[in-house]
Order: sequence, then C-alpha cells, then structure tokens
Amino acid sequence: MESDFSLLFGILLMLVAFLYASVGHGGASGYLALMALYGFAPEVMRPTALLLNIFVSAIAFLSYFRSGYFSWKLFLPLAITAVPAAYFGGLITPPTMLYKQLLGAFLIFPAIRFMFPFEPRASNQKEINIYWALGMGAGIGFISGILGIGGGIILSPLLILFGWSDVKQAAAVSALFILVNSMAGLAGQMQQGISFSPDMIGMVGIALVGGLGGSYFGAFRFNQRILTICLSIVLFIAALKLLFS
Repeated sequence: MESDFSLLFGILLMLVAFLYASVGHGGASGYLALMALYGFAPEVMRPTALLLNIFVSAIAFLSYFRSGYFSWKLFLPLAITAVPAAYFGGLITPPTMLYKQLLGAFLIFPAIRFMFPFEPRASNQKEINIYWALGMGAGIGFISGILGIGGGIILSPLLILFGWSDVKQAAAVSALFILVNSMAGLAGQMQQGISFSPDMIGMVGIALVGGLGGSYFGAFRFNQRILTICLSIVLFIAALKLLFS
C-alpha cells in the first residue's frame, strides 16, 4: 500500500499527537484528517488511526491518572456500553464514498471545538446520571467504531456541559475511554481484515514522542491558542476535501 509520508507529514503528526494528548485525547480525528489530506485509502486510515490512538491515549491516561484526576465512578457507566458498541461499529465497513462523507461531516465538530474552546460553567459539579451515561457511551462507542476514532472529542465537552466533571477530570476519563474504545473498534475491524500503512512503525514512534510531550505539558496552562487554531484549520481543510472531492 503506497502512501505519501514526508517530513511535513511527520511534523504535523507529532503536533496533532502533542495537542490531543495535552487535553487527554488520542488524536484519531486529527490523524484521519492528515491521512485524508495525504490521500491514504479509507481501509488504511481507520485501523491506522485507532492504533495510533491506543498508544497516545494510554500515555495521556497514565499522566492524568498519576495526577489524581481519574474517576472510576464516572468512567465505568460510560465504558460498559461503549466498548461493545465500538466493537460492533468496527464490524461495519461503509462504502468508500459514504465513509469519506461521514468522516468529512464529523471532522467539522473537532475543528469547531479547537477553534472555539468550550469554557466550563462556573457551577457545582453534579452527580452522573447513570441512564444518560449508558446511552451516551453506546452512541459514542458505535460512531467511534464505524469512523475509526476513540470518541473523546465528543465525550469530554459533554462531561463538562452536563456538569459531571471539571476539565482535568474530563481529560482523564476521556483518555481511558478512548483507549478501550479504540481497542474494541480495532478488534471489530480485525474481523473484517485490516491494512496498515507501510510507514506504521515510524508513525507510531512520531505519535509517541508527540503524545509524551503533550501529556506532560497538559498539566500546565501554557498558551496553545495559535497551535490549536492551526490544527482547526487543518481539520476544516480535510473535512472539505472529504466532502467535496
């Protein structure tokens, strides 16, 4: 399988991993956007993004877990339904054109998310609603399995919006949520047969370096604004390419 792996691609890949890991995400939507811009085939994009997601989200989770932000009480109701749903989503292989359109439409969401960061409300944290969490986990998990993402870009703002967590706790819970979802989705895809980029080992190494840096600096409030705007622009461009190519 041929790919257009270049120095610029590697730099962008590291930047994506760095920025996503800094907020507890694995970066699959960013990886998918880059691969779309570089002309990777959908059958390579999905498993490649999930595998990168597994490594980077594991690093992010360990960093936030050690900092004491993780909550099993918040994670378990979401993961119970998300993991099997992600597996079944991974069993589905949409037609190439439909997949590109679905992914293009989805990428608009993280693009807006990074362009206009969500500000948490100044209110007391609320108890998690178990029934809402179970339904949310199933929905996010299923979409994640189909698209080849971990679902954290959807989950974390919802946790803050519902008042179930603060920013750091949302990042910690999202990181493990992404990890288990990615593993389940990849397991589902393996049942159908998967193909990885020939540059997979190099891509994993680059993503690991970016993820390690992002997860470390994520504990500090450094100014990411210019970088996140650049990432948002990349996501928008990739979305337009997928939707109108």
